[in-house]
Amino acid sequence: MIPSLLPYFLGCPSWSENAWRDYLYPADARAAEYLGLYSQVFNAVEGNTTFYASPAPATVARWAQTMPAHFRFTAKFPREVSHGGDLRDQLDAAAAFTRLMAPLGERVSPYWLQLPALFGPSRLAELSHFLDQVGVPLAVEVRNEAFFARGEEERQLNRLLLERGVERICLDPRALFSCTSREPAVLHAQAKKPKVPPRPAAFSQHPQVRFIGHPQLEANEAFLTPWVAKVASWVEEGRSPYIFLHTSDNRLAAALAQRFHQRLMQRLPGLAPLPELPRAPEVEQLGLL
Repeated sequence: MIPSLLPYFLGCPSWSENAWRDYLYPADARAAEYLGLYSQVFNAVEGNTTFYASPAPATVARWAQTMPAHFRFTAKFPREVSHGGDLRDQLDAAAAFTRLMAPLGERVSPYWLQLPALFGPSRLAELSHFLDQVGVPLAVEVRNEAFFARGEEERQLNRLLLERGVERICLDPRALFSCTSREPAVLHAQAKKPKVPPRPAAFSQHPQVRFIGHPQLEANEAFLTPWVAKVASWVEEGRSPYIFLHTSDNRLAAALAQRFHQRLMQRLPGLAPLPELPRAPEVEQLGLL
């Protein structure tokens, strides 16, 4: 089975992790080959890098040559757009970014707008205008505490998105924050990620989930279980959800994604395994079975 035939989209925060040569990529793989190898196994990737810096046109052209047609790249609008002040003033910058990414065509779908914690209910008119004018498929991640309070302000946000068929990206960091390790990578991830409750939403055919995992794979099981059930139910409803799996330093993010798919195979009989690259992965040492 090839990733294009999966009934959902599965991936990681990036494809360029050297540590994945320990279990996913061939040991002699070059960095320039990572995207091609990654897209043989997974059918989606987060566009985290575009939040920090827009790629060069030549880089986008290389991606377009390498990404299969079925692949999905959820490119984040640069922080100059999402964090640059009134969203109504950022439409030209947003349009410039979508023009830059245009060679990828439908493979960039949806774009992601990750809003800062300071973006609260008083700014929903900005978001409404931006969504109505931006002209591309979009999903939105919010971080302001008022949007997690189960009050009228959260309902206003949800209504705004639902009316436009725009997904509310669900961030689930509970597994990460359950970790008591003092390792620098864990502490850095805990400091960087917002400690918000998960808000599973399905406002369109493509619910969006970001699962931030525990660095020890087996410690994620209790947190993965409800997501296996939720993703399975979305697939059974005819939706095609996106789920992206992280770990604190992402060394085992691909292994966690493989683990999630194995769990989903048990829940959805007939779902085929992910393809394996031509190598002998040391999966038992990573606790995948």
